[in-house]
Amino acid sequence: MPAKQVLPGRRPSADKTARTAQTAKEGRGAKAGAPRALRAGRGVLGRGRPAARPGRPAGGGPLTRLRRTQRQLRRAWDRPLTAYYLIFGSALLITVLGLVMVYSASMIKALQLGLGDAYFFKKQFLAATIGTGLLLIASRMPVKLHRALSYPVLTGTLFLMVLVQVPGIGVSINGNQNWISLGGPFMLQPSEFGKLALILWGADLLARKGDKDLLSQWKHLLVPLVPVTFLLLGLIMLGGDMGTAMILGAILFGLLWLAGAPTRMFAAVLAFVGVLVALLIKTSPHRMDRLQCIGVSELPDNGLCWQAVHGIYALASGGWFGSGLGASVEKWGQLPEAHTDFIFAITGEELGLAGTLSVLALFAALGYAGIRVAGRTEDPFVRFAAGGVTTWITAQAVINIGAVLGLLPIAGVPLPLFSYGGSALLPTMFAVGLLIAFAREEPAARAALAMRRPKNGRPRTGQRWKSMRRRVKKRPSGER
Repeated sequence: MPAKQVLPGRRPSADKTARTAQTAKEGRGAKAGAPRALRAGRGVLGRGRPAARPGRPAGGGPLTRLRRTQRQLRRAWDRPLTAYYLIFGSALLITVLGLVMVYSASMIKALQLGLGDAYFFKKQFLAATIGTGLLLIASRMPVKLHRALSYPVLTGTLFLMVLVQVPGIGVSINGNQNWISLGGPFMLQPSEFGKLALILWGADLLARKGDKDLLSQWKHLLVPLVPVTFLLLGLIMLGGDMGTAMILGAILFGLLWLAGAPTRMFAAVLAFVGVLVALLIKTSPHRMDRLQCIGVSELPDNGLCWQAVHGIYALASGGWFGSGLGASVEKWGQLPEAHTDFIFAITGEELGLAGTLSVLALFAALGYAGIRVAGRTEDPFVRFAAGGVTTWITAQAVINIGAVLGLLPIAGVPLPLFSYGGSALLPTMFAVGLLIAFAREEPAARAALAMRRPKNGRPRTGQRWKSMRRRVKKRPSGER
């Protein structure tokens, strides 16, 4: 039999088998002689994961670390209890810092009146203590109880606001008759409670109408919300408090916007309120003088704008980090209402730009958390109430800070949770408690809080959360 011919370019099978065996042998020899460090490195990297390139860090460059940090911050920001912690933490810090600044800004005023240097601070601390109790109560109350309180709170507020206009009962301060004397040094301003009453009652009203699909009709959207708001505004304007009336108007627009009011209706109500405000300003020389002080940085010859100009002086002299607590110059009689309406100016003078930016950041965090609560809920009452409270606090802070900066006319409204005034602090802290209660009612937040509660009366100390997202029993020896 003739020998098998081999085609050109092909090798015999025996040679191929020998070559394969030789290659495998060399591979085993190379593997056996590989450095121990390389084999250990392969074990660290894991299966199927390529080794790091020489000369390049295993953690990646700065851009990789920045992206990793951004992802971690985003995950932390999206946690269920983020809004809960933001509301509670920012409100607490604003209140504590406000107490410190009230003591510093009111010290000279109290001494000039022949009182102790801590007179205004003690009253504010008492109001903050009572307000903390109200905050904790409101944060633990169920949503149904908040809705049940809407009509009693509105009725009681209207009754007190009517009493303010009764001669012999109402007290006039700085030309505004908005106060009721409680005996001794304690005064009550019912119009401050009108903000909370409007939010609770308006949210309950819009929620009930929304359940019946009536908000698409303009009559049900405006009536009786707008007439009752105008009733509150009329009682407030009888006392001459233009600033509080502006806050109530902002709350009304916030509720209408959350209810989905059409653009035409929204514009019509805004135009009507704008014309009304213009008439009120035009017919009052005092309000016209305040309007002329916008953007003024030097004292005019007519002697007007004293408060606005000295507020700018206080902010300008603070620099980056301020002159230090208690070292303000403007509070020595140059700046009127240093511990109430213009406490932000004293903060800028003593704590500088860093202090004012910190206050702004805290209010921004509180506003963001309120918007987040209103946007993530499925309950219409919670959405309207949370949006109304956020509109109230944010609008009042913008109006107060804008007046101190010379960007808006001086409206005479305090900085929420920060300025001196128990009548303003109590309803505001109750409103913050509302936001905390609503943040706790989110389904994800409720589940996260339930995991922290004791089970069967015993705290969960024998379990830990591991990175593999599984629950592992903790053994006495520490082993798993």
